[in-house]
Amino acid sequence: MTEKHTLAVVVGSVREGRFGDAVAAWVAEQAQEHGGFEVDVVDLADTQIPLSLPGESPKYAGDTYPRPAGMASLTASLTRAEAFVLVTPEYNHSYPASLKAAVDWHFTQWTAKPVAFVSYGGAAGGRHAVLHLENVLTELHAVTVRDGLAFPNCHRTWLDGRPVDPQAPGYARTMLDQLAWWAAALSAARATTPYPA
Repeated sequence: MTEKHTLAVVVGSVREGRFGDAVAAWVAEQAQEHGGFEVDVVDLADTQIPLSLPGESPKYAGDTYPRPAGMASLTASLTRAEAFVLVTPEYNHSYPASLKAAVDWHFTQWTAKPVAFVSYGGAAGGRHAVLHLENVLTELHAVTVRDGLAFPNCHRTWLDGRPVDPQAPGYARTMLDQLAWWAAALSAARATTPYPA
C-alpha cells in the first residue's frame, strides 16, 4: 500500500475514569501497523465543546461558522482527516453528549468521507451507540463502514490496554482495509467533482 490517508481516531468520551482512551490508543496502534494511514488521535477531552450552538447551520455557513477559538484545533483535525474512526462508549443506549456536540459543531468536515466505529461497554458492547451514530453520520453525507469493532464487557475482556480476544487484530484489519478503500475512492472523487450536498 503506497498511498496513505489521514485518519482521525476520535476519542468520544470525556467522562472521568473513562476507558475510551485505552481503546483509542489500541486502535491507533492497529492503524499505524496497517500502513494505509497517517494517524491523528483526536481526544475530545482536550477541547471545550459548548452545547449551545449558533443560529446558522454549519452546513451553510462553511468557513465563516462562528466556532469558539478553543475549538480551532479540533476543527482543523476534522477538516484535515480523510477518514475517521469514532471510538464510543454506550451511555443509556446511545453515545455521549460530547461526541454529539463535536459532530453538531461541524458539517462539511464529515461530508463524503468514510467513518468506522469502535464501541465498548457492557453486554451490548456499545452497539446501540453505533446504530444511533450511523443515522447521524448518514445525515451529514458521510459514508459509514460496515465492519466495525464492538467490545462487550470491556473491563473484563481487556488486559494491559489490549483486548484478550486473539482475533481482535484481524477484525481491526478488516475494518481498516475497508476504511482505506473508501478513503482512497472518496478522496479521488472529491478531487475530481465537488460533492453535491
